[in-house]
Amino acid sequence: MAKPSSVFVCTSCGAQTRQFFGRCAACGSWNTLVEQKAGPAADSRRRRPVAAAAAVKALEGGSVGQPRRSEPIQAVGERALQRLSSGYGEFDRVLGGGLVPGSLVLVGGDPGIGKSTLLLQSACSMAGRASVLYVSAEESAQQVKLRWRRLAPTTQADVAPSANFQLLAETDLELVLQELESLRPAVAIIDSIQALHDGELASAPGSVAQVRECAAALARIAKRQDTALLLVGHVTKEGALAGPKVLEHLVDAVLTFEGDRFASHRLLRAVKNRFGATHELGVFEMRDRGLAEVTNPSELFLGGDEPSAGTATIVACEGTRPLVVELQALVSTTSYASPRRSATGIAVGRLHQILAVLEKHLGLPLSRFDCYLAVAGGLEVEEPAADLGVATAVVASYRDLTLPPGTVLVGELGLGGQLRPVGQLELRLQEAARLGFTRAVLPKGSGLAKTAASLGLQLLEAGTVAEALVAALGVNPAEDRA
Repeated sequence: MAKPSSVFVCTSCGAQTRQFFGRCAACGSWNTLVEQKAGPAADSRRRRPVAAAAAVKALEGGSVGQPRRSEPIQAVGERALQRLSSGYGEFDRVLGGGLVPGSLVLVGGDPGIGKSTLLLQSACSMAGRASVLYVSAEESAQQVKLRWRRLAPTTQADVAPSANFQLLAETDLELVLQELESLRPAVAIIDSIQALHDGELASAPGSVAQVRECAAALARIAKRQDTALLLVGHVTKEGALAGPKVLEHLVDAVLTFEGDRFASHRLLRAVKNRFGATHELGVFEMRDRGLAEVTNPSELFLGGDEPSAGTATIVACEGTRPLVVELQALVSTTSYASPRRSATGIAVGRLHQILAVLEKHLGLPLSRFDCYLAVAGGLEVEEPAADLGVATAVVASYRDLTLPPGTVLVGELGLGGQLRPVGQLELRLQEAARLGFTRAVLPKGSGLAKTAASLGLQLLEAGTVAEALVAALGVNPAEDRA
């Protein structure tokens, strides 16, 4: 009896080697090679032999050995894509307007964040308009039905025809493919891709080879049948999507479901989207009856009505959505040889850079003070338009000052202390005016004086961070601390 051979597979890129190395030769990652039993090289179930394909081509009257000819791009036929609504406006916003037939959407997030809840609620809503197949590879059919009874309102469950919502509790890839071939649903949900198992591969479910082959097989049938496929993906302890990187390249959209498990709100982001804009944001709130949409997320990320020292308000843009967010800063005398810097919702490196600019160009001795920064509501703000708000909150805490009520700040801070304009300023001002703000501090040259006047906003423009702080706080921040 022949001894079963094994291979070492890279968990990052999926490359295979017969020997173990500390570093993957394909992608350069360290300690990512995992030993697996070698399986069949080809899948006879889903891959037609070349000789059989040639015979079929000859019977159809075609020429064997002639490659398919290319054609001018102008001659390629166009087909109107009729998107299918998920039943939730926030979900559709992130998808770019709804699900595209034949598309693959990967939804990832931490355990217990609400991925299955979101997709089950969407499946209940879509079942009233299209056929839906929900494949549960991690839970039994009884467990899914219990959650369905808790999440789906009675009226919605009565309206959605039961024949349109099919449930399959199965982990065998072959049986899942047979069910997809038989039902040909408009939407299929796989929860989760790491739990599926291809019997022709010797590796365990969730391994690189299993995830790659299962995803490729599902992609082929989804494209052929125009089935919109939603895949639930696990994440690693570092927060990245588990499985080979080719999984993210294979799908058409990658969505991440974020949020604090001990808080009520959840954020759905688009990291990749071939049919819409990236970095869109959908906001949900977890309730006892499941997830509910948050139609006015700006109120969620604002603090209390009473202004306090060390707070500043900015208008961040997530895709096409403006969000009014409150920043909180605390500057206190350090008790250590090196001051502590901590940031929640803002990159710590960005905070270090802003503190260095304030110390260099305003003469503030911030190197002798601890500095803590937090974004209200737990939102992650990555764009540089928040720089002016961060600088103002830090200076306000250092000088123990309170910004006048109704003030928003938007601007990027350069290393020379100058303010740079940012995009979508008109959209930001409209959102600020809608929430009742009356003053806006912007970089010079915005050209929005008439727009601000029509919105009832007092526009304060500044060329440097010192001018902006004087306009916002009403005092010179470079003066000695009282």
